[in-house]
Amino acid sequence: MVEPFADLFKESAVFANREVLSPHYVPKHLLFRERQINEIEKSLTPSLRGERGRNVFIYGKTGTGKTSCIKHVVDKVRELPIIKAKITYVNCRIYNSRYRVLSKIASDHIPQYAKRGYGITDIYEKIINWIEEDGKILVVVLDELDIVRDLDDLIYTLTRSNSDIKSGGVTIIGVSNKISFKEVLDPRSLSTLYENEFVFPPYNSEELAAIIKDRVASGFKPNVVDPACVNLAAAIAAKDSGDARLALKIITKAGEIADNKNQSSVGVNEITEAAKFAEEEIAYEVIGMLPEHQKLIVYAIALMSITGGRYKKLDENNDSFLLSGEIYSRYNSIVESLHKDVKTTRLYRRYIADLEMQGIIISHESGKGIRGHTKLIKLSYQPEKIKEMIEKNLFKEN
Repeated sequence: MVEPFADLFKESAVFANREVLSPHYVPKHLLFRERQINEIEKSLTPSLRGERGRNVFIYGKTGTGKTSCIKHVVDKVRELPIIKAKITYVNCRIYNSRYRVLSKIASDHIPQYAKRGYGITDIYEKIINWIEEDGKILVVVLDELDIVRDLDDLIYTLTRSNSDIKSGGVTIIGVSNKISFKEVLDPRSLSTLYENEFVFPPYNSEELAAIIKDRVASGFKPNVVDPACVNLAAAIAAKDSGDARLALKIITKAGEIADNKNQSSVGVNEITEAAKFAEEEIAYEVIGMLPEHQKLIVYAIALMSITGGRYKKLDENNDSFLLSGEIYSRYNSIVESLHKDVKTTRLYRRYIADLEMQGIIISHESGKGIRGHTKLIKLSYQPEKIKEMIEKNLFKEN
């Protein structure tokens, strides 16, 4: 008789330490991000000296190392023996409102005031008083800040706090996949930001291969992963988006497939099989986290990719591409059918840029054969699956 859960406790034939293969693992040395780390550290230096520094905003596609770099810097700051700043790291997927962010700050530094029962004004005043006690600088790291529901209120509160603080101040470090997050901010909030901005580029194939090789050395048992697997996983991830998270997911999934087959090694076949699962998982995860109107734009693109648009009739060799204007019209129809407000063309263009930055769509400018000047767009993933996923994820909420 087979013991219950026996397979769960069986030692893996390929993995040594799966934790280091996780995209959430922060290694001591971050490859190919020395310059970005240095820029963040330089931007933080005035705050660490007790001066009011410039706010910092970091952008980049998913999997470009933004969160790992900022966590690396936060850990280094916390290790410094004498500084005139206190730091709070906020994962905005968890703390997704102004109240929750302020409560997280209080919980980190003045926990006696973090318990329930205090309103926003009370918590805010306690934080201000705590800063003024010794003129410290509070550095607030807002990771994925575009997720915050009342982002404008939060940014306004944090930036305007410097007008209320008599001694000390607040510095913001914002991290986002979306270059358009500031579109939701009121001019009053924008006027007080005074920021430095950094863009993290995608990794190329050689960089991804080095990152995977570094993680494989401690994540897998010796001589388990064929060197060709490292290069193949890197090439697949680089081709799609330069996403290190995708590369790590591919190599990890390949190890799981090998384990399930009771193999003692990971080969190219496992990488090829793993890539199909990993790409879809990443895509669905990213699309599932998009704001509502960006989801609706993706939904419009998926619908038109299935039925075909005007460009298909113009050029049969490029039937996977769609005209940007047609997508906007389809998006309008969907939004109006849901009795919601349609976003302007200016915001629509920003959303398209965000979607391309995250690798969800591919676009290029039209050439000869089309009147005027327009953008041609296509999905990076299977439209049928994207359509089904959004219908389950979005329309069940409406």
